Amino acid sequence: MFAEASLSVWGWGSLGVVLFLISFGPFAIFYLAFYVLCFICGGFVVLLLFGKTNSEKHLERCEHSYLPSTQTAILKVSEEMKSESKPIKIDRRLTGSNIIDEPLQQVIQFALRDYIQYWYYTLSDDETFLLEIRQTLQNALVQFSTRSKEVDWQPYFTTRLVDDFATHLRVFRKAQEKLNEREDQKQRDAAEELIDSFFEAEVEMERSVCRDVVCTSRKDEEGYLRDLCEVLLYLLLPPGDFHNKNMRYLLKEVLARGVLLPLINQLSDPDYINQFIIWMIHDSSCNYEAFLNILKLTDKVFELEAVKDKVLEELQYLRSLDTAGDDINVIKNQINSLNFVKKICETRIQRLKSGKDVDTLKLAANFGKLCVIPLEHILVHNIALQFFMDYMQYMGGQPVLFFWLTVEGYRVTAQQQLEVLQSSQRDGQSQSNQTTKGLLRAAAVGVYDQYLSEKASPRVQVDDAAVARLAQKLNKEDPTPEIFDEIQRKVYDMMLRDDRYYPKFKQHPLYVRMLAELDMLKEPSFRGSDDGDGESFNGSPTGSINLSLDDLSGGSIDESVQLHAFISDTGVCNDHGKTYALYTITVVRKNSDGSEDTWKTYRRYSDFHNFHMRIIEQFESLAPILKLPGKKTFNNMDREFLEKRKKDLNAYLQLLLNPEILKACPILMPNVYDFLENKAYSRGKGDFARKMDTFVNPLRSSMRNVSNAVKSLPDSLAEGASKVSADMGRMSEKLGQDIKQSIFKVPPLIPKPSIDPEHCRVSAQLDDNVDDNIPLRVMLLLMDEVFDLKERNQWLRRNIKNLLQQLIKATHGDTINRKIVDHVDNMTSPEQVADYVKRFRDSYWPNGILAETPPRRETNTRMRTRVAAKTTLLGIMPDELKHIIGAETSRKGILRVFDMFQHQPLNRRLVYVFIEGFLEVLFPQHKFPELFVKLHSRSPRVLKYSKKIRSLQKR
Repeated sequence: MFAEASLSVWGWGSLGVVLFLISFGPFAIFYLAFYVLCFICGGFVVLLLFGKTNSEKHLERCEHSYLPSTQTAILKVSEEMKSESKPIKIDRRLTGSNIIDEPLQQVIQFALRDYIQYWYYTLSDDETFLLEIRQTLQNALVQFSTRSKEVDWQPYFTTRLVDDFATHLRVFRKAQEKLNEREDQKQRDAAEELIDSFFEAEVEMERSVCRDVVCTSRKDEEGYLRDLCEVLLYLLLPPGDFHNKNMRYLLKEVLARGVLLPLINQLSDPDYINQFIIWMIHDSSCNYEAFLNILKLTDKVFELEAVKDKVLEELQYLRSLDTAGDDINVIKNQINSLNFVKKICETRIQRLKSGKDVDTLKLAANFGKLCVIPLEHILVHNIALQFFMDYMQYMGGQPVLFFWLTVEGYRVTAQQQLEVLQSSQRDGQSQSNQTTKGLLRAAAVGVYDQYLSEKASPRVQVDDAAVARLAQKLNKEDPTPEIFDEIQRKVYDMMLRDDRYYPKFKQHPLYVRMLAELDMLKEPSFRGSDDGDGESFNGSPTGSINLSLDDLSGGSIDESVQLHAFISDTGVCNDHGKTYALYTITVVRKNSDGSEDTWKTYRRYSDFHNFHMRIIEQFESLAPILKLPGKKTFNNMDREFLEKRKKDLNAYLQLLLNPEILKACPILMPNVYDFLENKAYSRGKGDFARKMDTFVNPLRSSMRNVSNAVKSLPDSLAEGASKVSADMGRMSEKLGQDIKQSIFKVPPLIPKPSIDPEHCRVSAQLDDNVDDNIPLRVMLLLMDEVFDLKERNQWLRRNIKNLLQQLIKATHGDTINRKIVDHVDNMTSPEQVADYVKRFRDSYWPNGILAETPPRRETNTRMRTRVAAKTTLLGIMPDELKHIIGAETSRKGILRVFDMFQHQPLNRRLVYVFIEGFLEVLFPQHKFPELFVKLHSRSPRVLKYSKKIRSLQKR
């Protein structure tokens, strides 16, 4: 039995082993052993950790058994503190104005919810901390509001803010000048070069301050904002709250990174600024001419490509439309306009990529047929006169020009005094005739002694006999306003015919610059050729493709072809709210083979006027013959008037097509054919000639500009006879000296003569004799920097100043002052401040929800926005501004301001300058200037500049 049982055990065991190996494989035994070993080791580890934990608890109980037990009172107080929540009463009044407090409380609530509550509730449900933070914020706002009410904001907005902007613009201009000086050198990215040059110029101006680190490094910028917020919290918070480090650190981070940094990012974004510019001037209609000028002036290929892509997209859309009837003509016009813009973009891109972009002034001087402005018009136009002055200084002809201007001033003064005398006599007032004659004699003798006498230095060289006759008149006759006319005519003829003066001036680069300022300069363009693109000079100021006369007429003009034209009908059209007369011209062309071609074309009076000006410009001999009917401002749509004008225009056409005139001027025929052809009339040179007419014609009857220099004499000679006698005795000499001094570029007085005026703030250069008038100071300050008028001679600057003074006096300067003060008060009124807070709230929390960071717009969209913003700025530039300071200077000034806003680091710098100025005004007693110097003096550029100054001082 035992043997059988043993065999059975071994059998079953063997069977189990075999089945185990068959089921799990031959290595199963090793896995089993490994699992058993792991189980045993794990058991030992658990026992070890369990024993260690129990041992520590036992030792802790043993240690506490030797300490005295906690008193019952302490435990009771602790339990009561946990069970009771201390109520905090929050006063919701912040500024004392309910209309401000309500939106401001909402801003606080939203900020706490989105920046603190979302993470705080994951740590604790206790509301005490949140209430304490809210109370702290409100205390800070109350202090801020109280301090703001004590500040007079008028000087800040009218002087400090303008000075900061103008100084920023000056630094930018200096950076551009430095960059242009290094233009021939191999450069890296132009934007980086400009930013480096800007901050180098800032160091040279500020000396101990440079904001480059703050504006270009995100880490340093956050550190700067934290330091600034900590200083503000120190000034605004109660001492107990400020010394609470946890709360102070938390508020500092929320203000620096949650409020200020996003706000500065948005305000400094060039794309946001461009959109803001368009929004601000959205009432102004888009100027088509300004848009084309921007396309022709831009040197940014990506702007042109963005516009071109949009044009192609619009063309594709218009061509896909299925239209008929009148709509097809509208669409065709739109397609033609878009094709024209596309051609401009392609031509400009081709120039820029090929490196053939040329300077208009240089090309005009070398290749262009320049417009001729008569000397008589130059002498009475502010802008033209300043360039002629510069040229006469260069040629040594100052005495001749100064004499002419002084005599012109004498004539105006004498006429004015005689009119005063006659007026007083008519009114029955006693006025001494001898006194007036004595004053005029003293002035005339002064002019003679200064320019014509033997002791004059320098002396105007004119006919000695004429000078002798003048001296005899001064000794024996009473002086009149016309006493110098004979010699003045001789001096005028000298300037007109002497090759050193006016004839050579027309060939000088200053003449080309003068035409550019008058917006009369023709511009370069590409002319297609078989072997490539060649540069040419286009006679059209608005065109971009140079066509020959044969191209304009559709082929060569056969002299045997005869044209007959007459106006067959007249109508009144209304286009986009503008009403104008339209004339139907029937044209009959008789060909050499006896056949006739007849067509009709439509022209406005302005087309006739432009065509006439072009013809007169090219064929001066026709000016006395061809007489175009004059313009009429009022009732020019009257039927009777239109019929009369139709008759006059018909007579003009018949005279123009007279065979004798066409024979005398052979190249006139292509121009006439182009005007009469059945197509939209290309004004081309007509616009150019019209600008010439617009600038010059009004000058013929205008008062001489030099009369402004002597209009300060009293209206009544009886009111100050002694003063007038002294002033009139010195009037001619003073006027001559003023004119002499005006031509030299004399910098205005500054506090420290040893400091370059370009290396100091703009406000340091305000003239001491400038009237204490806010509008005048602000306008002079801005115009000087925006349009860089200090580089122009003082004649122009003085005229601009006189014009602004007269403008302010004419509109009651005190009233303007009050309006500015009222405007500043309105900007800081509770209603406006509440509106600012609401705008901030709605911008950051639209519909009460924290706004997400908007995605960066596409590059093409941003580039088109840039073009639109530039177009808008140029479009609102008034023509009066061009007439005062020049078209080229106006364009450059506007575009310089626009280019300044296209660099985000520079925009950040401007924002920080505004913030720092605001804080200095808000807390004048807390030495913020010294603080900002310490914060910004960490820049490596400041250290480098300081070492450079010390090394120069040692030398």
